[in-house]
Amino acid sequence: MTIDIDQLSKAELIDLNHRIVERLRFLDQMRAHVEMLDFKIGDQVTFQPPGQGPLEGMLTRYNKKTVTVITDTGQRWNVSPTLLRKIKPVKGTNTAGSNVVMLNKC
Repeated sequence: MTIDIDQLSKAELIDLNHRIVERLRFLDQMRAHVEMLDFKIGDQVTFQPPGQGPLEGMLTRYNKKTVTVITDTGQRWNVSPTLLRKIKPVKGTNTAGSNVVMLNKC
């Protein structure tokens, strides 16, 4: 499908521009949402901010385009899910002493 923009009025061009921008925003949000589905609240993740070493923390919240990660030092970061990697839990890790509650499936 081609659109001959030479035949459009200024008002139609402005409307077309607004519709294109909204569509691009929607596509970005959908991409971010799909990437967020790879993670769940409570996952241990790692990421590397520009100019810093890698940080590790726990995913605590989903936002529109990012997720919130609380690092081991207590810092709060909003991070794009594309920059995150899951940390594999060590087998036999004991969650005693943490505030994680294990629920039995019924």
